[in-house]
Amino acid sequence: MVGPLEGVRVLDLSRILAGPTCTQLLGDLGADVIKIERPGSGDDTRSWGPPFVTGKDGEPTRESAYYLCANRNKRSVAVDMASEDGARMIRALAAKADVLIENFKVGGLAKYGLSYADLKDEFPGLVYCSISGFGQTGPNAHKAGYDVMAQGYGGIMSLTGEPDGAPMKVAVGIADVMCGMYASTAILAALRHRDRTGEGQHIDLALVDAQIAWLINEGTNTLTSGRDPIRRGNQHPNIVPYQVFEVADGHVIVAVGNDAQYVRFCELIERPDLATNPDYATNAKRLENREALIPIIADCLKSMTRDALLAGLEERGVPGGPINTLSDVFASDQVEARDMKISVPHPLAEAGSVDLIGNPLKLSKTPVSYRRAPPTLGEHTDEVIREWLEGDG
Repeated sequence: MVGPLEGVRVLDLSRILAGPTCTQLLGDLGADVIKIERPGSGDDTRSWGPPFVTGKDGEPTRESAYYLCANRNKRSVAVDMASEDGARMIRALAAKADVLIENFKVGGLAKYGLSYADLKDEFPGLVYCSISGFGQTGPNAHKAGYDVMAQGYGGIMSLTGEPDGAPMKVAVGIADVMCGMYASTAILAALRHRDRTGEGQHIDLALVDAQIAWLINEGTNTLTSGRDPIRRGNQHPNIVPYQVFEVADGHVIVAVGNDAQYVRFCELIERPDLATNPDYATNAKRLENREALIPIIADCLKSMTRDALLAGLEERGVPGGPINTLSDVFASDQVEARDMKISVPHPLAEAGSVDLIGNPLKLSKTPVSYRRAPPTLGEHTDEVIREWLEGDG
């Protein structure tokens, strides 16, 4: 058994990040994912580099690191769906699929006869997931959507960045990634329903909706208070002290989560008076008097070294941590212990393999598996036609 989704067939018409993040997760869990790509160019992200994989001749290949990040455990089929034969082939593949996922503009697949409305009656058990910028309905449904646009429209950029700085997007495509996570959850729920009733359905998922959903406490703060939050940089809107502080040799995260931890933290910085002072004794008071308290704490920490502060926090059971570079992250013993850096064989790579980020899911009975490197464009076209369309499957 290759995973809990072994036997589930996924026809992936998505590209870039949100859809591919979803289908990579399904593939890691054992699904057979067929990635449909345009002949010649393929997924847009193949060209989103450098960096590219170094080939056996020492020169860059066309396999970008961006493409690699979300496309393992898939097979690539090159099909021109704009042609009559191509659209017919995809329809034939859909007949064999449990799940179809796409991220075309709203209505974009109707011209090829591949929309949900075109397929639902012929394939009533098909779970059809559409990812778009603003969803299939609403005044903005016709607009394209990219991660940064979702972060802007959905409000997260208004919260991110220094208080006096410009609005700032999150450094990675987090709106896309979270949308992919929501998509995978919705697909699994729809498969559960299909397996019980035989009935497929349409999943309508919007990048902006998903981004609004993970505004979480800040969004609910606004709904509850009626006021827009302000940008606080690395500070927390509801907990103090919970932020990055400068130390003698760098920066450290201090994340005091309750009043008992705060007392122990004040002992560490040799300011027990800050714990007994009624202006700072409770989190609510610390929040109220943040502007007075934070400079005092910051001044105490400037003379401490990173390692001394981290050791003191750990000794006293006060949450805190380093700010690692990505090189630090992937070289850490924690990453090694948790298999969060993996290597998979790759036919074009000079090293014979490519390094990827591992899947965080640790299932005791049905673990994830890494069976295939991100495929080269059209690598499996003939193979999939034989298995899905010419075989008994």
